[in-house]
Amino acid sequence: MSVVAINDERRGFTVGQYLICLRGITWREALRFVHQRERFISALVRPLVWLFIFAAGFRQILGVSIIPPYETYVLYDDYVTPGLMAMIQLFNGMQSSLSMVYDREMGNMRMLLVSPFPRWFLLTGKLLASTSVSILQVYAYLVVAWLWGVEAPAWGYVAVLPALALTGMMLGALGMLLSSVIRQLENFAGVMNFVIFPMFFASSALYPLWLVQQSSPVVYTVCRLNPFTYAVELIRFALYLRIDWISLAVVTGMTILFTAGAIIAYDPARGLIARRGGGAG
Repeated sequence: MSVVAINDERRGFTVGQYLICLRGITWREALRFVHQRERFISALVRPLVWLFIFAAGFRQILGVSIIPPYETYVLYDDYVTPGLMAMIQLFNGMQSSLSMVYDREMGNMRMLLVSPFPRWFLLTGKLLASTSVSILQVYAYLVVAWLWGVEAPAWGYVAVLPALALTGMMLGALGMLLSSVIRQLENFAGVMNFVIFPMFFASSALYPLWLVQQSSPVVYTVCRLNPFTYAVELIRFALYLRIDWISLAVVTGMTILFTAGAIIAYDPARGLIARRGGGAG
């Protein structure tokens, strides 16, 4: 009997078993999101504050000239919307990393990581589930923005979906990688201050890079080196039915890099979790 069990283990899992595992991870993330209604509300409040208050104030003093992907002069409301969509995914990625830190402190992480499924599949499954949640949040924001008068091409709402999936994966993988080095929940505030806000403000989310270049070449260089800038531009171009190939290449490369780093960091043999002895919760 033991020989049969060993042979079955060597054969690996079937596609159906992988799908069942993925469904379980996704269902757990969905239940957590549904039960945490304040998380959904806060995910909408942040971008809507920028849209309703800041964009209204800057509308008359900061318009955007005709730059790709726009074919006409656009108001600040239209320009800032893709950046706010990316901001939702950025904060969701950090919230997902916070939940992993909480699970590790409470011991729930052990139930996931001791599964016989490959660790890379478990982490990738959680990443896919988190990305799906962020996409739902983004489309909820787009509904409110449309009611506010911010409209994109009709097919743009469909074309932007692959871009949202890729940027959500990149930002979620970054959050997962950061969760491997955050030891306590109290340290999450530091991550908010030193990772999220610099990434958001030092990007093209709120202002065109040509304006940044005119005022500060140093800040412009930082913005060009910021992967979040390319996430914003990928969403912006996709929303207007165009492809920014440079942004697509950068976001894809960063997604692979961050995901690989997170998988290595959570490896019990060589990762950061093992070095700190935190994998067991």
